[in-house]
Amino acid sequence: MTNILICSAGTRNKIVQYFKSELKGEGNVIAADMSELAPALYEADKFYTVPRITDERYIDIILGICVKEKISGVLSLIDPELSLLAKNAEKFKAMGTTVIGSPYELCERALDKMQMYRWLSSHGYNCARSYDNLRDFYADMDGGLINFPVFVKPVKGSASIAISKVYDRETLELLFGQSAGLMVQEYLNGQEIGVDCYIDLISRKPVSIFTKKKLLMRAGETDKAVSFSDGALFELIEKFVAESGWLGQIDIDVFDVGGKYYISEVNPRFGGGYPHAYGCGCNHIKYILNNLKGVANQPQIGAYKNNVFMMKYNEVMIK
Repeated sequence: MTNILICSAGTRNKIVQYFKSELKGEGNVIAADMSELAPALYEADKFYTVPRITDERYIDIILGICVKEKISGVLSLIDPELSLLAKNAEKFKAMGTTVIGSPYELCERALDKMQMYRWLSSHGYNCARSYDNLRDFYADMDGGLINFPVFVKPVKGSASIAISKVYDRETLELLFGQSAGLMVQEYLNGQEIGVDCYIDLISRKPVSIFTKKKLLMRAGETDKAVSFSDGALFELIEKFVAESGWLGQIDIDVFDVGGKYYISEVNPRFGGGYPHAYGCGCNHIKYILNNLKGVANQPQIGAYKNNVFMMKYNEVMIK
């Protein structure tokens, strides 16, 4: 039996459905969330309502669920929890549970956009110029290296919360005066691309890369997209994930600006657009289950059709 625990399940009903489908009755999907009104809970074989991840009891409660339900692998669907699970990976391992995700330091890097920017720029990757203070931003603006418009966003944030597109100094200084922990990021005027990548937990090599052009966004997630392939982009992603050390499922934001690829952000979890990849045959759920059984996956990079569209729509659950 391979039992899976999905933490902070929220509204990610599809992820729960995919795991249930791929397990084919040879294991259970357990879901957990702080709210009993999280609809994904009701797709699972069994669910638990748990405290907030900031509660000091939280990790012990999750460990207890893993023991009780004989969990083989645990994962989270929200950014702040990734570091928490990774930090306690050895505790889970001692109980026979694998944390499905990247190491702690990489989860922290992904959560801190300035830390990610510094790593990308120091390793020679094209990326958006970023500043955590206005002094350095103004110096580069005076030097002609950057100009308005720019994005202002939290250094540590997710789901496109509290992001503003800013066109002038007055607004920029107003935002920085109102809130701490903000950064300025260069506006990349190009095609936004989503990358779903799976790095094998055993071989530690990327075995699947799916790329899509984002056509419409909503609440920080891809709402409409179309699949495409580019060997140069696949090579860039393979180099990036190998050099970084990411593991498991990751979601990468990339921009195509004038024919050059810029790496923007990484979410080391299933992104909201992953159903597109799954629907095109990039079965990262199956890869996870294989790894939990001790089986390394063979590379299937780019093994999908181009020009396949994803269109999200609303659904309702009545309980």
